[in-house]
Amino acid sequence: MSDLRQRFFIEDSPVRGEVVHLENALQTILAQRSYAPAVQILLGEMLSATALLASTLKIKGRISLQIQASGTFKWAMAECNHLGEVRALADYQEDPHFQQAEDSSTVLKTLQNPVLFINIEPEAGERYQGIVPLDKPNLAGCLTQYYDLSAQIPTLIVLSSSSQRSGGLLVQLLPRNSEEEQQRIDEDLWPRLTLLTETLKPEELTDLEASDILYRLYNEEEVRLPEAEALYFGCTCSKERCASALQQIGILAVRETLEHQNPISMDCQFCSANYCFSAEEALGLFGEHLS
Repeated sequence: MSDLRQRFFIEDSPVRGEVVHLENALQTILAQRSYAPAVQILLGEMLSATALLASTLKIKGRISLQIQASGTFKWAMAECNHLGEVRALADYQEDPHFQQAEDSSTVLKTLQNPVLFINIEPEAGERYQGIVPLDKPNLAGCLTQYYDLSAQIPTLIVLSSSSQRSGGLLVQLLPRNSEEEQQRIDEDLWPRLTLLTETLKPEELTDLEASDILYRLYNEEEVRLPEAEALYFGCTCSKERCASALQQIGILAVRETLEHQNPISMDCQFCSANYCFSAEEALGLFGEHLS
């Protein structure tokens, strides 16, 4: 089973959806750090969610989910871009609750003053940030509520994850255009799809092929499957980005850093890549040279 995103349509209806499966990418991300079991599951669900939400965008760019809180759990983020590259990271202090691996509710119920941000960053154009209350039992419930209230698009989201695999399902009832409004629509379709989707078991979402999941749920509907899209781990770090970060902190801070660390060493928290800047390279970013 590969890492993929499978789009689907219900023929002669305004219903579209996506099924996401992550395995290799998830294991690569979780191997970067030693995460508690419940945090592994939360990151897996966040990764599947970003891959699902990215599929709803018609832009080149990236979308990220970021949870911020106080207390033992500080923050977590997951990101997916239009190329299907995903990455994720979390920062927290050890907490016995995080050793209990159930679903995202294991972590969410321990958070203090939590908030979830949805960040949309197109390559061209203005950035957008939405704020989602974390007042539902799990991440899927919070995101479903966001679409219902903010986007006002009837949406079903199901998420599941383990330390090995994560999966997600998104189904939406899109607004009909003027031509579609003239067509007769099965008014029972959305209630029927809702009931069928609620029968999906967590282990089915992570362990079954996308085609098997869709057949298991909607075999009595006319489901159309375009070609699946590949998903994979990808990091946007580079020496150029690190150089830009040094320029942002300023020449005085760089000089002070060089007194204690020469060359300056910068590690990427997402992929563990290391970038080094000699004194000559670091000062050269500001047009200065060693005397």
